[in-house]
Formats: sequence, C-alpha cells, structure tokens
Amino acid sequence: MLWSDPGDEPPKELRDMQTMLRRLGVLMAAAMVLAMAVIGLR
Repeated sequence: MLWSDPGDEPPKELRDMQTMLRRLGVLMAAAMVLAMAVIGLR
C-alpha cells in the first residue's frame, strides 16, 4: 500500500466502500432484470 498501515486489516473506509459497491452491484442486477422483464412484456 502507499501509506503505512498497522496490521493487514483494510481500513474502515475501504470495507465500507466494498460493501456499498456490492450492494450497488446487486441493485444494478435487479434493475437490469426488471428492465428486461418490462421490455419483454411489451
């Protein structure tokens, strides 16, 4: 890493960002499925 970090556990911000990204990914996948269903029903 660029900065000296005590211990090999990632900082809280990094873990928060990862969880947020994971949630965003799930949300995007759900939205994609929903859009596909709407387009398919038309």
